Amino acid sequence: MDTDAKNERPVGSPAAAVVHSLHERHETLATVESLTGGLLSASIVEIAGVSGVYRGGLVTYATELKSELAGVPAELLAERGPVDPDVARALAEGGRRRCEADWGLATTGVAGPEPQDGKPVGLVYLAAAGPAGTTVRRLDLDGGRDHIRAAAVIEALRLLAEQIQAAGDPTGAGVDEGVAASPAGRR
Repeated sequence: MDTDAKNERPVGSPAAAVVHSLHERHETLATVESLTGGLLSASIVEIAGVSGVYRGGLVTYATELKSELAGVPAELLAERGPVDPDVARALAEGGRRRCEADWGLATTGVAGPEPQDGKPVGLVYLAAAGPAGTTVRRLDLDGGRDHIRAAAVIEALRLLAEQIQAAGDPTGAGVDEGVAASPAGRR
C-alpha cells in the first residue's frame, strides 16, 4: 500500500471505507482526475460491491478536456491554468453533474518531474462535491511523481470520507432536535 501526505501508510483501505459509507447511505460517486490519471478510479473499483455506488469517472489530463468533458469554464482555465482551487471545485461539481452522482471527487496538480505553468511540483488540489456543497483541499507534497500521485489518491478519499461523515445520515435518523435531513441531491 502507498503512503499518504505524511508518508504514513493508512490503516485499512480508504477506498473501502468510502464505498461502504456510500453503500450504507444509498448514494453514488463520480470522479474527475487530472494528475492521478485513473489511479483514483482504479482504487475505487478494486472494492467488491462498488457497482452499486460508483457511477463512473473522467480522466481529463489535457487542459481542454477539463472544459469539454467536465464543464470547467474555459475562461477560468485560461486565466488560472489547470492547477487551481476553483478548477478543482469545478471538476468535482462537473463530474457530479455529468455522471448524475450524489458525490463528485476531483484531483488536479503537478506530479512532476518539472513545475507546470509556474506551479511547483507537489502542489495538489482536491475537491469533494456533495449535496451540501463543495470542499477544496490544498496539498503541498514532497517526493517523486509516484508518491505524489498515490498520496493524492489517499488524501482525496480521506477528504470525501470526511465530507460524507459531515453530511450526516441522509435518512434523518439520529438528527438532533427533530430536524430531518434533506434528501436533496439524492439520486
